[in-house]
Amino acid sequence: MENILHTTLLMLQGTKVTLTIFFVTLALALPIGLIVTLMRISNIRPLSLFTEFYIWLMRGTPLMLQLLFVYFALPMVGIMLPDIAAALLAFSLNYAAYFAEIFRAGINAVPKGQYEAAKALGLNYPLMMRHVVLPQMVRVVLPPVANETINLVKDTSLIYILAMNDLLRVARTIVQREFDMTPFVIAAVFYLTMTFVLTWVFKKLEARFALADVR
Repeated sequence: MENILHTTLLMLQGTKVTLTIFFVTLALALPIGLIVTLMRISNIRPLSLFTEFYIWLMRGTPLMLQLLFVYFALPMVGIMLPDIAAALLAFSLNYAAYFAEIFRAGINAVPKGQYEAAKALGLNYPLMMRHVVLPQMVRVVLPPVANETINLVKDTSLIYILAMNDLLRVARTIVQREFDMTPFVIAAVFYLTMTFVLTWVFKKLEARFALADVR
């Protein structure tokens, strides 16, 4: 029992790194993804093509490869980043691309009549997006955003390749040292707990928006 408690306390240190990567990535990727979406659907052709290429690149290459590129390639051109900053850059750019496509699908799901009604009321494009389109988009994109957010929790385990002491790396280190599989079980409980909390939060959000629609 004491050994399990000691192992759990050690792994909590790794959990801090995992949660830092998760929350900061989410805080950066969501707004970046929205900006990329607005650029993608804009009438400025070069801007639209650039963001389309960015999304294709981020979604078409593995996140692990992007992590390695940021960590090893950037220093070759004189850009030195701390380990956690390199990880956050790769994660944020990758997930922003996925969120951008989700947001674009949500915007496209808004009925065309809503745009026409907004124009009839004299709303310009920024006001129309802010007050008419984006609030309706949020209701549509909640389920896929929830899925990507849960995927993010699990993908944080990839930072072990950067030798960062996240939850999974700490668990693996203890297993290799003590030849005991208990840390992997504890790690699984930690990940399941995090995904359970996220699932509960998004269910509450979906129920809240559904209730608002009824009203």
